[in-house]
Amino acid sequence: MGGKQKLRAALVLALAPLALLANGMRLGSQDAFATARGEAFVATADNPSAIYYNPAGLTQLAGTQARSGIYGIYLDPAFTPPAGAPNNGTTYHIRDQFAAVPQFFLSHSFADSRWSFGLGIYSPYGANVSWPQDTGFRAVATDAAIRYFRFNPVIALKLTPTLSLAGGALVDYANLELEQGLLPTERPFANSFRFNGEGWSAGYNVGLLWQPLEKISFGATLRSTTGFTLRGKTRIEQQPVIRPTAVLAEANYTFPLTAVLGVSFRPTPRWNLEFDADYTDWSSLGQIIIHQLSRPPFPVQRNIPVNLKWQPSWIFEVGATRACANDWQVSAGYLYNQNSVPDTFYTPLAADLDRHFFSLGAGHKGKRFDFDVAYQFGYGPARTVSGSSPASQPGFFAGQTADGTYKFISHAVFVTVGIHF
Repeated sequence: MGGKQKLRAALVLALAPLALLANGMRLGSQDAFATARGEAFVATADNPSAIYYNPAGLTQLAGTQARSGIYGIYLDPAFTPPAGAPNNGTTYHIRDQFAAVPQFFLSHSFADSRWSFGLGIYSPYGANVSWPQDTGFRAVATDAAIRYFRFNPVIALKLTPTLSLAGGALVDYANLELEQGLLPTERPFANSFRFNGEGWSAGYNVGLLWQPLEKISFGATLRSTTGFTLRGKTRIEQQPVIRPTAVLAEANYTFPLTAVLGVSFRPTPRWNLEFDADYTDWSSLGQIIIHQLSRPPFPVQRNIPVNLKWQPSWIFEVGATRACANDWQVSAGYLYNQNSVPDTFYTPLAADLDRHFFSLGAGHKGKRFDFDVAYQFGYGPARTVSGSSPASQPGFFAGQTADGTYKFISHAVFVTVGIHF
């Protein structure tokens, strides 16, 4: 493996977010202080993670600052087959339930200047889902992994003492893997279909921070869609008819536009209360076509449609921070996350449902070093899916769907450290 390949592999492994957070596969936790506040941070944005939450907030920072953290999570989506199914009463869980996701942010503001600059390296999306083979939806979906990382340079300008604007570029890498069975069971003959592709994309983010009054500030940020042509291979096997075969393939995949609006109220110097509304336009995931560049073995289609038909959804976030003695602070927050995957083409690879996240944390701001730690608990009340259709043809042929009852629980610990140069 050459030097460039080693570097790329190291980056992908280091920044692979193996988590099912926020609606679908969005990873919204990028800083321990913000997470402790229920991610309600767009109208505060007063540390280098503002590069993600609201880049206009960089104008509040002095000198050069760096901030990095690790988000460690245990997550447990669960599935129970519907009444009448042979395995009804059995509860299934995904195999890999632990993950750790790093992020890094760097900011610089010149003395006596209205300009600030920043660079973020983080993972805004990710998933790693592997269901057992006997769930009853094997021919609908069994495994998925999305490894995604982003380079995000930004520039911010303080137009007036109370108003700042910012903009940045998104340079993104994504690697997608999807797998499903071709028959209802994996025995007696091996059978599976797998697609793996990777690619690069570019987009932009913008932000605004306005503090018309000492006690009130407003924040807004928008991140554009990022469209990928993911190039790789399909791997097909259906013994004894189709021997293991690899075919060059590609698929177009568009990650969604997101927008956040928020207001921060600071009734006293020691308190900061914030409410945010966070919108994700998941309708960008309508139908994916896996195009195989040469003809696959009969009877596999050359162009394979995968229906998703996801819907836009909202996340509502509320948080509070109390400044304490000796530069300590404590925070708490709550986040409600609407589901975005309808019953029509429901996929166990997202296992999406309405979710509630509760968080709390503490931190210390020093002259040279900062430290924050947060705990987050996620809970998804049971969602019963009925009348769904398979997203692709194997499910139809096998007579399987994703119908059943889904639940969700997660526990996460987030640690972030910062340094002022």
